[in-house]
Amino acid sequence: MNENITQAVQGIPLNYYIWLSTALFVIGVLGVLYRRNAIIIFMCIELMLNAVNLLLVAFSAYHGDGSGQVFVFFIMAVAAAEVAVGLAILIVIYHNTRTTDINVLNKLKW
Repeated sequence: MNENITQAVQGIPLNYYIWLSTALFVIGVLGVLYRRNAIIIFMCIELMLNAVNLLLVAFSAYHGDGSGQVFVFFIMAVAAAEVAVGLAILIVIYHNTRTTDINVLNKLKW
């Protein structure tokens, strides 16, 4: 099973994975920079993490080494914890301000 997946990944040129990962990462960066909704910003951060994960898995499969895939597992675990904490903070902010707009959060300053 694992051999079939490796052969499928290696059947596509590595440049395609690099370009796809770059495009996903740039979309995530632009979303973080230009959007004001906190939920969309979290989604764009996750998109950037998944772009990096895609590239790590592609390089790992091309080199025949599983360490990149293990590293992806740890990145996904940290991302899940980040989402849980971020959404908890976002729920508290929404409860106090009734919006998820980042510009409204200036009212929370001392």
